[in-house]
Amino acid sequence: MGLDDTATDRMFRALADATRRDILRRTLDAEQSVSALAADYDVSFAAVQKHVAVLEAAELVVKRAAGRERLVRARPETIARARRLLEHYERLWRGRIDRLDALLAEDP
Repeated sequence: MGLDDTATDRMFRALADATRRDILRRTLDAEQSVSALAADYDVSFAAVQKHVAVLEAAELVVKRAAGRERLVRARPETIARARRLLEHYERLWRGRIDRLDALLAEDP
């Protein structure tokens, strides 16, 4: 799946926060400056910077300098790895449920 336990934990902790999920959604649509992102939240600029740093540490976004601005864009490849991991767990649990259903069907 491409993610070790530490990276998986970091990613899902980052996604656990609604503001970070919104930042991720917005940066999937288009690259955004940290200032533009911060303008839409009722928190300080520094708080938005911290949210971006958490997303960056989880490799869900990448930040780059453009003059005096810092631009943020989502990393769809990391999101795809998360999707594959969740699909793996879904297959695992569906298989277990199917086996349980089969066992229950055998019971007279």
